[in-house]
Amino acid sequence: MPDFLTSSWPLGWSVVLFLAAGALTVVGGVRLAGLGDTLADRTGQGEALFGAVFFGLMTSLSGIVMTTVTAAGNHPELAYSNAVGGIAAQTLAVAVADLAYRRVNLEHAAASLENVLFGSLLIGLLGIVLMAVYSPEITVLGVHPASLVLVGFYWGGLRLILDRRRPMWVAVRTRETVPDAPAAAVPAGERRTRTLWAEFVAVGATVMAGGWVIARAAETLVDSTGLRAGFVGAVFMGIVNALPEAVTAVAAVRRGAVTLAIAAVIGGNCLDVLNLVIGDIAYRGGSLYHTAQPDELLLTASALVMTTVLLGGLLVRQERGWWRLGFDGVLLVVIYAGTVAVLAF
Repeated sequence: MPDFLTSSWPLGWSVVLFLAAGALTVVGGVRLAGLGDTLADRTGQGEALFGAVFFGLMTSLSGIVMTTVTAAGNHPELAYSNAVGGIAAQTLAVAVADLAYRRVNLEHAAASLENVLFGSLLIGLLGIVLMAVYSPEITVLGVHPASLVLVGFYWGGLRLILDRRRPMWVAVRTRETVPDAPAAAVPAGERRTRTLWAEFVAVGATVMAGGWVIARAAETLVDSTGLRAGFVGAVFMGIVNALPEAVTAVAAVRRGAVTLAIAAVIGGNCLDVLNLVIGDIAYRGGSLYHTAQPDELLLTASALVMTTVLLGGLLVRQERGWWRLGFDGVLLVVIYAGTVAVLAF
């Protein structure tokens, strides 16, 4: 068993384990959606805040492990592309969830000041990452100063979003707007909140273990097949990394928790940017940001553009769009498909 944990895996086993771990994240993601919606109501935090912080953290656990394992294993490009590629793939999950919501464009129904602010926070975080890439390659105790800036920027943004004073901007309520309000009181005989929290953490830990398997399998794919790290990290790892958000977003929409669907994606993306901080700490070869190659920079720019498009969709709030999607959903599909096509050639 120790050799299996530390040595290279056969290519065939890597493919099998990669697929199995991906399926595990899907199953775990479906369960996390139900638990997240219930806990958002029980805690009174609301779907937007709970989804973006706690729920986003749980669904990002597999990605955190992937980035840490690959960075520590001296695959920095794989670590970088997994984190940023996951953001692009997860943003695409909004378009998938929009298809599952038949009544109206999802961004119209899930109007929320918190979701708009988290989108703005994500754009700022991605901008700092690009600034780090082009900054001097200096480290303090092996960590680039931009990592500290990212953590501080996220914490400061979170504090502003959590400010409960009367907002200066509110979404116009329409007949299709689904309010982000806690459900009715919990009926007698329902499972205790403590039990739900325990299951929430247990499912998150399972998804986290799946992330470790995916990371090890991806390293074998890069070493054995000659595929570029940027492509493997962005497409294979990125899509698997995005599966929890995609599945939970669709499941949340089907439960009527439309605000949670958007919040889980945007909040998870913000935390995925912080994956680069963890990767920078785990990578002992210098600054992780300065290992970014053209593929990784393309992914960063793609994630930035896709986030901007999503934010525009949340602000425009188109009720009916193209092909049952809003303009933003169509653009998200086009941008992601174009990015993958460029990476493949």
